[in-house]
Parts: sequence; structure tokens; C-alpha cells
Amino acid sequence: MIDLSALPSLRESLETHGLLANKGLGQHFLLDLNITRKIARLAGPLEGRMVLEIGPGPGGLTRALLEAGARVVAIEKDARFLPLLNTLQEASGGRLEVHLADALKVDEAVLSAGEPASVVSNLPYNVGTALLIKWLTGPWRPQSMTLMFQKEVAERIVARPGDDAFGRLALIAQVMCEARIVMDAPARAFTPPPKVDSAVVRLDPRSDPPEPSRVAAMEAVSQAAFGQRRKMLRSSLKALGGADLCEAAGIDPTRRAETLSLDEFLRLADARLQRAN
Repeated sequence: MIDLSALPSLRESLETHGLLANKGLGQHFLLDLNITRKIARLAGPLEGRMVLEIGPGPGGLTRALLEAGARVVAIEKDARFLPLLNTLQEASGGRLEVHLADALKVDEAVLSAGEPASVVSNLPYNVGTALLIKWLTGPWRPQSMTLMFQKEVAERIVARPGDDAFGRLALIAQVMCEARIVMDAPARAFTPPPKVDSAVVRLDPRSDPPEPSRVAAMEAVSQAAFGQRRKMLRSSLKALGGADLCEAAGIDPTRRAETLSLDEFLRLADARLQRAN
């Protein structure tokens, strides 16, 4: 383990450098190390493991990950935070690597040098969903993900069939991973406080995820089905085969998208693939 107690507090570091959150980049800082340490614990045993962190900002979660024994690759888009992160890098004993880059554009396989890695991040609100979809659909996929989202987004990720929040995000997340909310974070925990509460979602890849072709077909089906979620499947899926597609998958065409299980969406995907061949 590493002792970072000699470093200035996060709040002191921000004040020294005159740094404020950039709302345009979706920044809200977690300065309470008790909270960041809890997130690191929720990510599981980290000793000796490689972790990718997106948007470290002043480095609160980064400190907790290093204290837990992780080797951290941090991707930061805002160059203002490089002096703070460089100071942390110098104290890390060679276990922190910092990249100034846009996480939506980086090649994680290159950054991790082909080594298995987990993602643990307090994600910027404005790109959180896009990053999750990127990691779920590959080609690079993490060993696990422990991610902070707006609470509404977190609830959409873990929603079950029949829930009002069940949609395409829940479908792709749960087909690829076991997903659960492991921690709530009230708005007051952040600086500056956002207008909404947040939550941490833990996602662990399934041992038998569907093949990429099935995932692509399922995404096409779900886009059509949830794009007109108030309509029966025979109508919302009309462009893909409508009632015939449903019957080929053994599904009642009068049902609606939010009532279908994960397996039923995969059956629709398989029926679509068969029609394409």
C-alpha cells in the first residue's frame, strides 16, 4: 500500500491552483476521501491490478485507487488538472500514468498494453452513457466496471423488464453484464453540488456474452422496438418484419417492448439474423 498522507488535501490543491469545476465538461468533484475509498472498495480487490480511471480531475478517486494498491492509468481531458495529477504521479511510486486525452477517442487496449484492466471512475455526466456503451460493445472490454452516474442513468442501467425505466441501455448492459447499484451518492457529496443525486453501478461481464453479430442484431431490434415503445411489436418492428419476425421468435406480436425479457430480445435478434441469411 502507498501512503499519500503527506500530500495537500484536495481542497487545498484546488485553491492553490485556482481551479473550479467546468460545467461544460460535466465536472463535479468528490473531495471526501471516505467516499472515494468506499468506491475503491466496491471495485473489489485492487492490489496489483490495472485500473483505468476516466476524468480524475483533482485526483480524489485516484488517491483511493492508489492506496488500494492499484496501478492506475488516468485519462483526463482538462489540461488544468495536470499539475495536480503530476504531483500525485510523483508520489505514486510509479503506479500512476496520466494521459491528456478524450476518453471517447482513446484506444484502451493500447493504454493497457493489452493487459486486462478494470474501469473505476466518477464519470463526467455529459459522456457517461456514451462511454459505457463503448465499453459494453467493444472491441476492448474491461474486466469489470465500477462507475458513478447520475442516479436516473444508474436506474436505467439496472432496470428490469416491466419497469418504466427499462429500455435500450438496460438491455445492452444486462445482456453483456451483471449490473447492480452498489452505492448512492447525494448531490451534497460533490463540489459543486449537481442538481441531481448520483449512484455507483458495478458491472461484471457475463461468462457467456452473445456474439457481436447477435449484439448488433439485438441493437437494431431494440432501437426499433423502444423507438415506438407505446406501440405493439407488430407495429414498432414493421420495418424489420413485424408480426412475422415475432412469430419466428415465438413471441406474441401484440406485446410491447418493455415487457420482453433479455432472452426474448435475443430470440428476436436470432430471428432477424436468420431472415438476413
